Amino acid sequence: MRIEAFDFLKDVFSKNGFHLYVVGGTVRDFLLGKEITDLDFVTDATPEEEMKFIPEGDFTFKKFGAVRYPYKGKHIDITTLRQEGEYNDSRHPSKVTFVKDPKLDYVRRDFTINAMYLDEDYNVIDFSTGQEDLKKKLIRFIGDPAKRIEEDPLRIARAERFAKCLGFQIEEKTLQAIKDKRDLLAKLNPEKLKEEERKGWKGTL
Repeated sequence: MRIEAFDFLKDVFSKNGFHLYVVGGTVRDFLLGKEITDLDFVTDATPEEEMKFIPEGDFTFKKFGAVRYPYKGKHIDITTLRQEGEYNDSRHPSKVTFVKDPKLDYVRRDFTINAMYLDEDYNVIDFSTGQEDLKKKLIRFIGDPAKRIEEDPLRIARAERFAKCLGFQIEEKTLQAIKDKRDLLAKLNPEKLKEEERKGWKGTL
């Protein structure tokens, strides 16, 4: 199994001296053998560097390291590897720092099954227990579950949606943190919660 858009773009990035990786839910679905509907890639190139060799990309949110690239009628999200500062508003990091190493990037991600990478040769890069949890059908936060929820309470709804849509169980410590921190959902925009509910009804990952 190959990902056509990745095979095309990884060569473009390599020719310009940069690495490109598949990441997140795209890797998860690839390993599960599911149809891939969302294409999420990460790179060690900054948006300013990418503008020189993929100028057709949408650089509207380049300050966050996010570029949207058009490919055969689809949109590919390419994000620069990054570290994040503290979450002061229970949704967004106060600071974003671009980095070169996926090992520095993965710790900001939500669940182990969403924090794996594929390199240019389709080797799985897994800094936590992503592959193991995928086999065990477990939803597990990366790092301290309580802290991850405090950073962004919407992760509660995401955990429950992933468990429902994938038919997975929520790992014990993650489940306890969800119970303990559920009142933080009141901080969120109600529309954000409704959006998660709609995705859950549709079985959308």
